[in-house]
Amino acid sequence: MSSPIIIGNWKMNGLTQEAKHIVSTLLTYATNHHNFAKTVVCPPFTQLQLVKEMIESSPFGLGAQDCHFEDKGAHTGDISPAMLQDIGVKYVVLGHSERRKDHQESDQLVLKKTIAAQNKGLLPVVCIGETKQERETNQQEKIVEAQLKGSLPQNFNGLVAYEPIWAIGTGLTANNDQISEMIQFIRKKLVAQYGENGKKISILYGGSVKPGNVRDIYATPELGGVLVGGVSIVPDDFIKLIDIAQEFIRS
Repeated sequence: MSSPIIIGNWKMNGLTQEAKHIVSTLLTYATNHHNFAKTVVCPPFTQLQLVKEMIESSPFGLGAQDCHFEDKGAHTGDISPAMLQDIGVKYVVLGHSERRKDHQESDQLVLKKTIAAQNKGLLPVVCIGETKQERETNQQEKIVEAQLKGSLPQNFNGLVAYEPIWAIGTGLTANNDQISEMIQFIRKKLVAQYGENGKKISILYGGSVKPGNVRDIYATPELGGVLVGGVSIVPDDFIKLIDIAQEFIRS
């Protein structure tokens, strides 16, 4: 791993004062540290403009948690890639297991969103991962391969996040061997799908990432960084992830 990226997914958390506190803490950290790992914050839609204004001229990147596949239209409650681009968003998380489950999002829908995001210059972070039952019946590779093929476009310019569903928000974390095996498997499939370009796609891990386990996770070969949930709204812990990543930055 040459330079890890840390993406903080706030999920449905962050009223205005909380958002200000989280970002202010990160900005204070940034004034005292330089050349730390690339870090992206993904607040809810309601806080994107505030966070964008706060992190302007800082090293932090701005991401969103989802987008529609059309630029505008009669889609009440949805946010388009054009709207995200318009306010300065650079990254967008797509196909998160919570959206696949809670909103019945299929691979085909994630694919359409990914293409639309790329067309507006956004970097999609496409999430894949198996359920506990699928892991216990040894179907994880079959499931992940199908999600890769179904969710990623022919010309993919983004990141892939492996998030075993059984490890998201449960306190359970895939062990080192499980993470390494799946990252290597994903890399193999990306190379099969994209040739040499498949070697350049960053693969992240997500699933109960915490300061206590992140050092081992960062050490995984081929890993490009982490997609973090709950810890991302605890600024002191999130900063620890950034600090520990320093050990894994290579020139």
